[in-house]
Amino acid sequence: MTTAIADEFQSHRPRLFGLAYRMLGSADEAEDTVQDAYLRFSGADRADIEHLGAWLAKVVTNLCLNRLTSARARREQYVGTWLPEPVVTSDGTLGPLESAEQRDAVSMALLVLLERLTPTERAVYVLREAFAYGYREIAGVLDLSEANCRQLHRRAAQRVGAAESRFAAPPERQRELVASFVTAARDGDLSGLEKLLAADATWWSDGGGRVSAARRPVEGREKVLRFLFGALEKWGAGMRFAPAEVNGGPGLTVWDGDTLTVVITFDVSDVSDAGIGGVIGGVRAVLNPEKLEFAGRQLADR
Repeated sequence: MTTAIADEFQSHRPRLFGLAYRMLGSADEAEDTVQDAYLRFSGADRADIEHLGAWLAKVVTNLCLNRLTSARARREQYVGTWLPEPVVTSDGTLGPLESAEQRDAVSMALLVLLERLTPTERAVYVLREAFAYGYREIAGVLDLSEANCRQLHRRAAQRVGAAESRFAAPPERQRELVASFVTAARDGDLSGLEKLLAADATWWSDGGGRVSAARRPVEGREKVLRFLFGALEKWGAGMRFAPAEVNGGPGLTVWDGDTLTVVITFDVSDVSDAGIGGVIGGVRAVLNPEKLEFAGRQLADR
């Protein structure tokens, strides 16, 4: 019986993990949440479960709501900039990402924006935007009225902003720009980097107080360039750089031997300051070793 329960649950696990990660911004906490859901499922009366997928989604969502309440207090005490835990997505860990909207829904930029929302607003937004739930389904998950769910989604969408304003560049162009950025940074090509960065480019670093990292955003092209070259002079020697698809977009992993030390993601828009070619407007670097454990395991498995 136990094996049958585990097999049945396993078919839902990827979707549940994707839901929990979008809700929490933490891969490790998402794994713990899914495991808690399994324990509840294994002890539940099956006669009370009419539609298993809906039942599990409700359990995971409510577990996430409980975690978000305590997470908010912890993040207020976080040292420096807080960024989500990066996840390598080329292996389908967060489900199929076949459209710009699906990729946007797991991007670092959007997950940071979701921190603006209340836990309930976040649940409504994720269920609606990432999983295409109808308002009736969302109401059933959250035990709210459909009208209330519509209002919460409208409010959340206003606070997050329109997706099309964030990522306009096609995926292939994003990869080209990121590859050019890495080459220019490695070669010390200052003029090349200037052409790739927006005038108002911003660099965010998340070290969590555990490693050396900028505790405030570095804003403006010139400041970002100075910061980047300073970091490369201090830490770049002997490091290995490898591209990876991270949170639905082109990313960069930085290794010291076999240890993953940094995961970087990029915000790329379609029009540069000169009006052509595309431009990198934001760079997010996760250095906190605890936040790199999940991605490190993903890449080690390969």
